[in-house]
Order: sequence, then structure tokens, then C-alpha cells
Amino acid sequence: MLFGMLRGMAQTFFFYDLETSGLSARSDRIMQFAGIRTDMDLNPVGEPYNIMVKLNDDTLPSPEAVLVTGITPQSTQADGLTEAEFAELLLNDIFVADTITVGFNNVRFDDEFIRHLFWRTFRDPYEWCWKDGCSRWDMLDVVRMTRALRPEGIEWPVDDEGRPTNRLELITKSNGIIHSKAHDALSDVEALIDVAKLLKEKQPKLFNYLLSIRDKKSVQKLVNLEHKQPFVYTNGRYDMKFEKTSVAFPLTSAPNGNVAVYDLRIDPTPFVSLSDAELSKRLFASWDERKDESFVPIPVKTLQYNRCPAVAPIGVLEQSDGWKKIGLDIAICETNKNILLKHPDFAERVRSAIEQRPPFAKSDDAEAQLYDGFIDGRDKIRIESVRNADTRELADFHPQFEDPRLADLLLRYKARNYSNSLSEDEVTIWEAWRASRLNSQLPGFLKSLQRLAVTVNDDQRFTLEELQLWAEAIMPVPDDI
Repeated sequence: MLFGMLRGMAQTFFFYDLETSGLSARSDRIMQFAGIRTDMDLNPVGEPYNIMVKLNDDTLPSPEAVLVTGITPQSTQADGLTEAEFAELLLNDIFVADTITVGFNNVRFDDEFIRHLFWRTFRDPYEWCWKDGCSRWDMLDVVRMTRALRPEGIEWPVDDEGRPTNRLELITKSNGIIHSKAHDALSDVEALIDVAKLLKEKQPKLFNYLLSIRDKKSVQKLVNLEHKQPFVYTNGRYDMKFEKTSVAFPLTSAPNGNVAVYDLRIDPTPFVSLSDAELSKRLFASWDERKDESFVPIPVKTLQYNRCPAVAPIGVLEQSDGWKKIGLDIAICETNKNILLKHPDFAERVRSAIEQRPPFAKSDDAEAQLYDGFIDGRDKIRIESVRNADTRELADFHPQFEDPRLADLLLRYKARNYSNSLSEDEVTIWEAWRASRLNSQLPGFLKSLQRLAVTVNDDQRFTLEELQLWAEAIMPVPDDI
């Protein structure tokens, strides 16, 4: 009924947040989901959602994550939905037509968990954020750009060492916004809506501009290789000293139809004459290599059009002392842009290096292979049949998938959501896979429990004891016992 009501409504925001068993969307799981729908003036529409999702008995959560959220596996089992039930609720009630899904760092984190949830439960991993007028937006980069370019009217926090920080709980505290329980999903959503209201009230022009440019096509109009022009770019990888903001220049093409951009804050002269080998080495240096004090990175990064990047025309810096706020001036940018234009071979060599980059090692686990390829039309029909089947139908359903990933996904989908549909042979296969997964997680899990046990308070100690009991309950018993 709710879906029918919303279909006739105008565009709405849906603010949401997840609490998860860990940081990896591929291997960790959603444990709590909370969200609130608002109209375009940020007034609530309907009741909030606050949902637990059952943590399956194939997962040992990160003890560090559980201490932060306070959500134990046992609490999700008592009150939670299965993953299949949760996925169906999302599609029927949440990601309905004309919904703008909003979070705080959701594009890089929460949305990835949603995609992998849909992948595991035979739902389309992508349609929810573009079909029927739907889209997504990320308030983290909106906060960052507002702080950088239009900070007036808002109190901006610093951390204990006096460094600027954009942590949600500190922004709310600095501006007198009630945030009763940080890292509780519903409390975080309520706080995020209040922060959005603050930004819209104090800096409505920038707020509405970034809302208007959130989609891929709008970004491409400003940042493209056909009409190269400098633009303002706020990104988490830029220096916090300059409020994560610089002026960038479209340099060359990047994989998946994206674009590599150069940070015009930095003189290109030392880089344009690098050998191809040195260029590749620096572009794709490891994290440990980058931490070395002598390492000088190439100031090139890939801008992904579909990740709601915070970009703006360079003209915004002409207002409100914009250049001064980000520690730049137009002369430096023009000089560095002209150096790039005089060395077109540099852009070509960057493109070549990106194209020749060795691929990341692929996982042999089907659940981690979401991005290894799209599903073709015939398998899409079979996937729909899986999604629509009940326990009895799944027991007798043995589709001949063309994509080899789907057979593994089907068995695990049945085991987690419709366990009575498994045959004896399938139970054996499932238990062997479950044992392998748990045994791979166990050493790190136990190491974290031991390390944390010496520092926790009484309440946290109880949480660790619950985690210990969870592990004891789900770990397979060796055959020789």
C-alpha cells in the first residue's frame, strides 16, 4: 500500500544509514538499517524505518565494529529480517519511483553493501538507484564543499589536535544539533537530516546546485575531454589543509567511461618527463610505498561520473574570497594548465599506464564477484524465477545458469533464507563452504577479542562475551569429535 501511495507523490529524499558487521561490502553483512523519507523541503514523510537484519551463521562479525554499534549477532537473530525479506522491503517500500537516496559517505560505503545484498538475493544490484526517476546523493562531499567554499553561518569542528574534521557527530555537536546516539543508524539519520537542513538554510544556493549536479550526465557537462576546462573539485583524497578542495583539469580517459583529472595546485614539471615505468610505479604505488616520506605521488586521480562528485565551475572561486579559502590563485592554475597542454604526451602516457595496469586479483568466491561481469538476458529470466519462488518451489528448481557465479549464489541464497529447500547433498556442500568461510575468519576474530578484552568497560565486556558465545554456537564441530 505504501508503494501505491508514494507512486503518486512528487520527488522525495530517503535518508538512510547502515550498521554492518565490518567494512567490506563483499564479505561483511548489514546488521541494522534505518531511514527516513522527507519531502524536498526536508520535512518527514511517513514513519521512520529501523530494521534489524539477521546475521547468518556463516559470519563472524568484526569485534571492533560491534563494540562501536552495540549490535550483537544474537539481537539481529531475535528481531531481524532475513536478507531476502529485507531486500524485498527495500524494493517495495524504500527505493520507489522518484526517490533520491541520501547518506553520509553512502556512495563509497552503504550503497556498496546494498548492491552486494541485492547480488546475493537475486535482485538487480543497480536499478534501485537509477530506474523510474530514482537517483542518489552523498552529503559528505556536500559538507566538504560547503566548508571549503561557503562556510559562513555554520560552526565547523576540529578534532582533539586542532585539525579540521567533518565527522557527523562533531558537526552536530558544534551546531547544537541533537545526536543522541552516534553510530546508531536511526540516530545518525535524524542527525544527517538536521545537518542537511542547516546547509540548505545557511547556504541554499550551493546546496541546490550540488543537488542539481548529482547525476552522471550533469557532471559530464562540466567535466569532459571534448571541452577541457579547469573546475573546482572537492574530494576526500585532497589535503584537509585546503578543505579537501582544489582546481582540477580533465587530463585523459579512464576505465568505464570515466576521466582522469590533474590537480592544478601542483606543478606538472617534475612529472611530464618521467619514464613510463616510473610513471606507472608512482600512479599505482602500494599504501606502504605511499607512506614513505620520500614518496612523491602523481597528482592524478580518476573522477567517477556516477559517484556524485562535488564539482563546480571555476567561477565560484571569484565570490566570497573563494581562491583564498582554498589557498590557490588563478595564475598558478593557468600556469600549470599550460604546462600540461604543452606536453600532450604526458596525458597519453597516463592513459596508457592506466589501461595497462595489472588487474586486481579476482576472488574465487561468487559473492565477491559482483563486478566481474553483467548478467545476460536469459539468466535474468532465471534470476526472476528464483526471486519469485517459495521454499517448496526452490526445492525442485534447478536452473541451468549460463553464468557460473549464479549456481553458487543460489545454493547460499537457499541456505540462508529457505533452508528447508536444501537437499541432503546441498546441505553437505553448504556446510563445507560455511566451515571454510568461518575458519578463515576465526584467527582474526579471536585476535581482536583478546586484544580488546584488556581495555573494555563492563558493558563492552558483556558484548565481547556475547560475541564469544556466537562463535561457539556457529563454529562447525570437527568430524573426529
